[in-house]
Amino acid sequence: MTSTSEPARPRTSAPAAQHRTRFFDHRIPSLYAGRYRIDNRQILKDLGGADRVIDATPQPFDVVQPRFSFDPTGIHAQFPVPDAVGTYSQTLAHINLDTPGLPWNRPLGSGHPGGVPWMALLLFREDELPEDPDAVGLVKAGTVRALLGGAHGTGTPPDLPSESLRPDEYDEQCATVLVPSNLFDAVKPLPAEMGYLAHLREGGRPDATRSGDTPEPDEGELNAVLVANRFPAAAGGRHVVHLVSLEGHDRYLTTPAPDNGVRLVSLTSWSFTTEPDSGIGFGDLAQHLATTDGTTPRSADELRLRVTAPGPADPSAEQAEAIGRLQAGAVALPQRLETGERTLAFYRGPLTAQPAQALPAPAATRLESPGEALIYLQRYGVFDTAYAAAFTTGRTLALADAEFRTALLEFRSAARTAVRRLASHPELAARSVAALSARQLTAPLAYEAFDRLLTDDGARSGGARLVQALDQAGPQLRAGRRRTAARSRRSPGDARAVLAQPGVAGLLTQVAPDNFAKVTAWLDALRRLELLSLSHLVPDARALPAESIRFAHLDPAWVRAAVDGALSVGVGHALDSDLNTLATGGGPVPKCAVLINSSLVPNWPKIIVTAYKGTDIVEPLREAVFGTQIRLTLYPEVIDRFELAEPPRGLCFGIGDVGTIELRGISGDRIGHPMGEFPQPAGFARFLRPGGQDVLNVDGAGDALLPALSQAHGLTGTQRISSAQFALQMINAPQVQNFSRP
Repeated sequence: MTSTSEPARPRTSAPAAQHRTRFFDHRIPSLYAGRYRIDNRQILKDLGGADRVIDATPQPFDVVQPRFSFDPTGIHAQFPVPDAVGTYSQTLAHINLDTPGLPWNRPLGSGHPGGVPWMALLLFREDELPEDPDAVGLVKAGTVRALLGGAHGTGTPPDLPSESLRPDEYDEQCATVLVPSNLFDAVKPLPAEMGYLAHLREGGRPDATRSGDTPEPDEGELNAVLVANRFPAAAGGRHVVHLVSLEGHDRYLTTPAPDNGVRLVSLTSWSFTTEPDSGIGFGDLAQHLATTDGTTPRSADELRLRVTAPGPADPSAEQAEAIGRLQAGAVALPQRLETGERTLAFYRGPLTAQPAQALPAPAATRLESPGEALIYLQRYGVFDTAYAAAFTTGRTLALADAEFRTALLEFRSAARTAVRRLASHPELAARSVAALSARQLTAPLAYEAFDRLLTDDGARSGGARLVQALDQAGPQLRAGRRRTAARSRRSPGDARAVLAQPGVAGLLTQVAPDNFAKVTAWLDALRRLELLSLSHLVPDARALPAESIRFAHLDPAWVRAAVDGALSVGVGHALDSDLNTLATGGGPVPKCAVLINSSLVPNWPKIIVTAYKGTDIVEPLREAVFGTQIRLTLYPEVIDRFELAEPPRGLCFGIGDVGTIELRGISGDRIGHPMGEFPQPAGFARFLRPGGQDVLNVDGAGDALLPALSQAHGLTGTQRISSAQFALQMINAPQVQNFSRP
């Protein structure tokens, strides 16, 4: 198998449609929140023709919307979730509000376009906020009157026109946070950027009744989303996120903040802890498994389960034989012969780098001993011990398991008794197999005869035979008479002949059903390699080094040899060997294996692995983890494609581990479909503001993200993608790595 050339990226396979998700730029109200007055004037003509002006009483009214606080139950979601602990240095925090128009329900200030929200999401680290050095969400609480009067403490309060405030608003409670001037200037979003850091999201079920390319949004499924413009620190630590009102501070968004800092109204806040980012994430590790340098795919040979064995350019016959066996997955091990001589032998487990060759007869039938399974390479004077070792492994495992050993011996004993009874009693053998029961083959014959006298024979004769037998029993016993049945003598070969009759094998599996079930379940586990250690599967650790993925075939002959070895326990004669065949028709033997030795295994325990045969998903027969780093997956057929996917998470925004985002279509019927990695070459640091604060340069001076994304989508000049399209590009979807069989 070989990897595809694409690096780790969001999942491209289209799942079954369960939900619809759409993004919209904003929701501009028909009337902003504020204080208004309706004036009504009528002009009438009097009898002389002069105008007579009648002014109606002014009618004031208020459009009331949250301004200094809002109901926390209106928060639909936050990411990272409050008090979360994880690696979030590549994630932009966001908040999801149930009220879709809240960020746009009042203007930010004069001179700003209507799509600019009046609120923003700001992220702060430890030791940045003087009143909250531990970044746990401490705020100053008080009334709006105290805030506007400067009684909340240091920092310039919002400059709000008095005529814009309702009388009852002065007594409302609000929370505030002091942001030093240099910090505010470093993290504040520009007005041109604020519209791109807020959007509307609609999520609901697909609705076939809606027609057209742009159906109206479902009001019940709309939410407002605000995204922070700053990444958490890669060094880790605690962070606090504040949803702040910038109303009354809008002039400081384009000019330096006052020296005493700004005091912002905090509408809500939460904190989380990000762990130190080692710089190696899911995408980096998955990409390393598939590529040598992040771009060049690893060769098919490198992804096979074997020890790399470079040989000479022109190998001799002996060297070519050794290299060929090593390339197939075998290893060379020391061997001591029965004569005491020391030599080398080839060994491999059930996993092979290439499809195993079919074994010739008689080894293709049934193995009775490990010696039969030895393959002697006469030309080179060495042995291939793979199948002999498999036989011994199966036998050793069976001897070590007392429960299996007991069940096997008891099943064979019951089946042996049943076969011999069929061979020794013509009246039973004369019956059809369908008319026989397991009890008739195992219960004592005297009990069976008495039961038959009471049931079948007795019923047909009306009980006369039972009465006759009871009347004759006493005189016969006093006379010393004993009834003997005429039996034909049978040879041991007759029992084996009976076993070969159609239907007998199925009947014999029922003579000791509990023991037979234990035997077949144990053998099925052996076929799935559940009873084998990692050293059986990977005899040389160099075949599966750290941070690697390997693909392998399974040799069914190796597994069959192990099964034969397990069933060889307690075999005394040929009939026992024949009876063993009853237990060999169990579950399927896997045909393909995937082994991963990577820190992906412990760090992403819910990693999603998906295998495909063509376009069909292949379900695994077994998944197991050895130690903490190695994961084994077995499949019932050889797969064409293997996919490693990061565990799913809630919709969030940010960049991938390799320093890119996924471009997604923004028009036509391909909206949201992947278009490739951005930027190329990878590296998102170019889109951060200078100063080392990890603040995203959305549309500021220098190398800004928004124009670069617009250009990547073919827009030129002053054309820009919209805020909804920008949100679509910044979705940090789970990453996926594909491996394909050439």
